[in-house]
Amino acid sequence: MKLYFSPGSCSMAAHIALRAAGLPFETVRVDLRSGLCNGVPFKTLNPKGYVPAIELPNGQWLSEGIALLSFIADSAKGAALLPENGTWERYKALEWLTFISTELHKGFSPLWNPATGISDKDLAWERLSQRISIVDEQLKRSEFLLGSKFTVADAYLFTVLNWAGMLKRSLERWPAVSTYMGKVRQLPEVAAAMHAEGLKV
Repeated sequence: MKLYFSPGSCSMAAHIALRAAGLPFETVRVDLRSGLCNGVPFKTLNPKGYVPAIELPNGQWLSEGIALLSFIADSAKGAALLPENGTWERYKALEWLTFISTELHKGFSPLWNPATGISDKDLAWERLSQRISIVDEQLKRSEFLLGSKFTVADAYLFTVLNWAGMLKRSLERWPAVSTYMGKVRQLPEVAAAMHAEGLKV
């Protein structure tokens, strides 16, 4: 399969998950600024025009982060990257994945937007801080987001919280989050994905 990605963006979660799953894949870089992929408009391949997206060998496409992460986890059952379907643990995993998507991922949007004023960015960071505090409380109780094992929820959480450093925002006020980020960064699948995307590990 092919993973369409942009370095350091939310597509890195799927990149990490694919490596953790041990599934065969290749990466195709998309330039989000120009909207081009291999010299052609990415919208001609994926009408949404953004990453992540996966193209399967049979020509089918799948996009949207939670859908991709669920597909990857379910395609590599031996890797146990998500709890089994129908279990309470699976629904808790979906709860966290949704929280990351709607409360953290989208919460970073004003911070990336050059049109957002400084005061509005500070307000956005304060709102995000409240959400990060919820994550910090969870990580005080467990090694990873869902317990003692790394899952695709961790791939997504790490990817999103890693943006704080890119935006010169510190995570130091959340000790459990800071420890978690340092630990996850050193996992082989995470370090390999970051290296492949040209990011500092």
